[in-house]
Amino acid sequence: MITEQFTISDVEPLLLLGFNDVNLRKIESAFPQAHITARGNRVIVQGEPEEVETIRRVLDELSLILKRNGNLTESDVSAVMALYVQGDGAPSAVSDVGDVILLTPNGTAIKSKTPNQARLVEEAADHDVVFAIGPAGTGKTYTAVALAVSALKARRVKRIVLSRPAVEAGEQLGFLPGDFREKVDPYLRPLYDALGDMIPRERLREYMEQQVVEIVPLAYMRGRTLSSSFVILDEAQNATRQQMKMFLTRLGINSRAIITGDATQIDLPSRRNSGLLEARRILSDVTGISFVTFDRGDVVRHQLVKDIIAAYEHDDENKKQRKS
Repeated sequence: MITEQFTISDVEPLLLLGFNDVNLRKIESAFPQAHITARGNRVIVQGEPEEVETIRRVLDELSLILKRNGNLTESDVSAVMALYVQGDGAPSAVSDVGDVILLTPNGTAIKSKTPNQARLVEEAADHDVVFAIGPAGTGKTYTAVALAVSALKARRVKRIVLSRPAVEAGEQLGFLPGDFREKVDPYLRPLYDALGDMIPRERLREYMEQQVVEIVPLAYMRGRTLSSSFVILDEAQNATRQQMKMFLTRLGINSRAIITGDATQIDLPSRRNSGLLEARRILSDVTGISFVTFDRGDVVRHQLVKDIIAAYEHDDENKKQRKS
């Protein structure tokens, strides 16, 4: 057992620790062997060395969130705890996962937060095409965009091209109001949001005007050859077989691609038409292509998201058993 003292600086201790130290008590409850005491802007932690170090990391991460957002929510605390601590109180593998991928404009380090995010980073360094397949909330797209921005900043590529199929939740563009841009923007918004976290607003506007960064619907990729580019296809479960083949054959010299998708959320009329499922079957043995599979253990959103995914997986298994 050791005792360490941490000083809270740059943030208000009351906001970090919570009213009546509610956040601190939540952290302490995850570590049965540890004891945490708060005195003003000092936090004193007693426990095993590995536990003490993990508690320090949790407090550092919460301080960053508080500094960035101006407040801490219960969801913020739960999300950070889920990232750094396993259910039995042992430090999560995330505590030592991942080197920094990118520094955001406000100085926050973007790094892989789960083992499969770290594997995506590693596979993207060694393969020209990587498929990242798994449920929502696992950071597939965000990690892919961070890798693309990092490659652009390091001048390993000359541009970034981000794409999505314009088919979601049973809706079709023709039934949505507005002109073409107003119709497709909602489908591409998550990509805009990710880029907005990583590139200063004015610089991003310049990049988009100069087509250094392009965000386009998948259908508009036909006929192009993308050289010296980092290309991302998001929501690829909604690409048809033909669209997937078209996308993959756009790659030119010195280009690389990451394809992300969730095989459980296919919005095409027939699940069998999904280009993502077809690609996994056809391309699994092709040299230069890698597949990284995420699961609910990689979810970095609200804890409830993990429970929702688990419930749907359980229901799917029951349906399979009833059919057999």
